Amino acid sequence: MKNFMELIVKQEHLSKALNIIGKVANTKTSISLLGTILLRTNGNQLLIAANNLELAVSQNISAKIKLTGSIAIPSKLITEFIASLPKGDVLLKVENNHLYIESGNYKSKINGESAEEFPDLPTIEEETNRISFSTDEFKNIVSQTVFTCSNDTARPVLTGVYWHDYEEYLYLASTDGYRLSERKVKKIEKPLSAIIPSSALQEVLRSVSESVDEIETIFDDHKVEFKVGDIIIVSRLIDGKFVDYRRLIPSSTETVVEIKKNDFMRIVKIASLFARDSGGSVTIEVNEDESKISIHSIASEFGENTSEASVTVTGGGKITLNSRYITECLNNINGDDIIFGFSGRLAPTVFKPLKDKNYIHIIMPLKS
Repeated sequence: MKNFMELIVKQEHLSKALNIIGKVANTKTSISLLGTILLRTNGNQLLIAANNLELAVSQNISAKIKLTGSIAIPSKLITEFIASLPKGDVLLKVENNHLYIESGNYKSKINGESAEEFPDLPTIEEETNRISFSTDEFKNIVSQTVFTCSNDTARPVLTGVYWHDYEEYLYLASTDGYRLSERKVKKIEKPLSAIIPSSALQEVLRSVSESVDEIETIFDDHKVEFKVGDIIIVSRLIDGKFVDYRRLIPSSTETVVEIKKNDFMRIVKIASLFARDSGGSVTIEVNEDESKISIHSIASEFGENTSEASVTVTGGGKITLNSRYITECLNNINGDDIIFGFSGRLAPTVFKPLKDKNYIHIIMPLKS
């Protein structure tokens, strides 16, 4: 079956869209079409899409359409080639399964595949929930939770962020078994229980531009759709039941420390330099009488380090934690002041911002 298409687009618009959408194409699969980008006329626009069967991303950009049509083009080649062209008009012509590209003095032909075999772009079937966020709100709540997702595909439910209702509020939670993040967001009208893959949420964060003010999330029983300006991202939900994580969060701790976040970051960073040989292990000691916190680390080959800071503290004791976990936690806590607490060497350690009761982070101690 013969296929023709002809249109003109702006290089800067096409390159920007390809750069976002190309990251979703799966170039490592034996199914060649999953490593392609779909180009298809859509009214007076050009639809650009990728679908790896777990995640699909699409965007419409303005175009001068001369002939309607479609083609599937290798993702990496088309993305890098268009990015190399000068700004201005780009002519795209399809004849059968070949894409001809003209821009100024540049001409190229790229072999493609029939778009008829390209996997259908998923859509939300029976909407179960719809929640809108300002862009800043979405970026904040996702950033505060997605970094504690697991990479262990043997436990798929831990590779995503659990979106759920609790006492009429939306909560986001994630854990990799060693640490846990929970963010209370806002009241929602309908019940919700969905585990969104971390890869999908990271793709949404990558797709956000300064021109986007709002992000809309739409759920059905098996998928979630994100509307990010003119970009549509649809992801499968992770099937399974999330862990009963609330039982891991202590209602109180015997030792409670209040410290400036910058002070904490500095002494953890210094201690971590000496903790590389020990898997990032650092020992925190809190002294109530001296209102002081100290972090001790040892590098068997190079030496050891003790860093100190002044704190407000109730109680005292020692606990051993992974310094990288502490640093990533502090990077995702808003505000200038931190509260953290623990109850003995093996109990969960609680971190939270002093002035925000909506975020809590748990780090499990190391046995030392």
